Amino acid sequence: MSRSPYYLGFTTLASETTVEELPVRGTVPAWLTGTLVRTGPARFEVGDRKYNHWFDGLAMLHKFAFGGGRVSYANRYLRSRAYQEAMAKGKITLGEFATDPCRSLFQRVASFFSPKLTDNCCVNIASWADAVVALTETRLPVRFHPDTLATIGVSEYDRQIKGPVSTAHPHFDHARGRHYSYVLDFGRRSEYHFFAIDEATGRQSLVATIPVERPAYVHSFGMTERYLVLVEFSLVVNPLKFLFSGKPFIRNYEWEPDRGVRFHVIEKEGGRLVGTARSPAFFAFHHANAFEEGDDVVVDIVAYPDPTIIDQLLLDRLRSAEPITATGKLTRFRIGTEESVAGERLSEVPFELPRFDYRRFAGRPYRYVYGAGNEAPGNFIDNLVKIDLDRRTVSSWHEESCYPGEPVFVAAPESANEDEGVILSVGLDTRKAASFLLILNASSFTELARADAPHHIPFGFHGNYLAD
Repeated sequence: MSRSPYYLGFTTLASETTVEELPVRGTVPAWLTGTLVRTGPARFEVGDRKYNHWFDGLAMLHKFAFGGGRVSYANRYLRSRAYQEAMAKGKITLGEFATDPCRSLFQRVASFFSPKLTDNCCVNIASWADAVVALTETRLPVRFHPDTLATIGVSEYDRQIKGPVSTAHPHFDHARGRHYSYVLDFGRRSEYHFFAIDEATGRQSLVATIPVERPAYVHSFGMTERYLVLVEFSLVVNPLKFLFSGKPFIRNYEWEPDRGVRFHVIEKEGGRLVGTARSPAFFAFHHANAFEEGDDVVVDIVAYPDPTIIDQLLLDRLRSAEPITATGKLTRFRIGTEESVAGERLSEVPFELPRFDYRRFAGRPYRYVYGAGNEAPGNFIDNLVKIDLDRRTVSSWHEESCYPGEPVFVAAPESANEDEGVILSVGLDTRKAASFLLILNASSFTELARADAPHHIPFGFHGNYLAD
């Protein structure tokens, strides 16, 4: 079978290294003095067993630090339990999103009542109180040192907040000084438990509990100034299927479009469920932003017509020459007072991994959103996109044989305009068989500089800029 031109981005990176100064072309802004830290899968096989899905590979941390116009780099595997057990035993030992170790019926039943959750935190980076953590879709964030990338250990959520499944996309409310997340507790009466983490103390407290009969697969959620917004798509599971199916986690979910999509709006203060609105079926991984406009709650989501995107991201598919569609469309959903939802396509450009000026505009009306997109149909993610939501115009960056990742916005100091700052994106240059850090002017969307990494960096998902 022939390979995709971006095949290298889905192959294992075995080496760990530190480079004090990367070669830089162009000019790195002098005010850029923090660190971009990313996580992503970097080992896709253990022994003679391969992981099935892009979401499954063992996590590696990558750090790009800035200062004086220079860029340094380091990478380290996250020493999670999933990683350490796999390396010690030479086989996959914990179940991932679409990969499961071979287990007997007894072992599956035992794991249902006493689950061995994966702590393979290959999805996102967050920080709260004095901790910097890597995240996946279980309740087991792993703390690490942002300077050395050394793993410190699991930083599990409070055991009073029950449930094995969580999100790798918590929100931070700067005005309240609180981070918000949730866990999902499976049972005859399953429940989403939303909770808050105090930024100063790290103390966790329950905010709201939302009961559900058949939980949906939910990757992220929305936040406005007053509300949390849980969007339940039509991909749902009977929790008892986990007990006897013997299938990997996501294979237990079923697409039931007749259910439609449910938008639960929850007050941050008091945890009251304000209402549940419904729309026709669609699927999504990522929210962009959400805000209040009069009596309406507005939620911007990267939408797909159905969950076939999940199978598009199987590793065998991504490595082959078969065309794929790895992007959705940015869509605005308006929840009105009649508990109905109106959807509006904000742009027709292929779009994923949305970012914006989160520090100043999370939960508030905003104008600019950035994402990774697709210029050549079927060619995975091959450009970066900026959408002006006021004018409905699009800017893009594209270079032949280059495959950029998530665009992280960093505001310039004391910036007056919403798009005054830079975009940081880690890309793969297949001509050089190596990756690079791209720095764009966020306003003009033109290249300021790029720093060449010493090797290829497997395609990852998310990261964050940590200011000094």
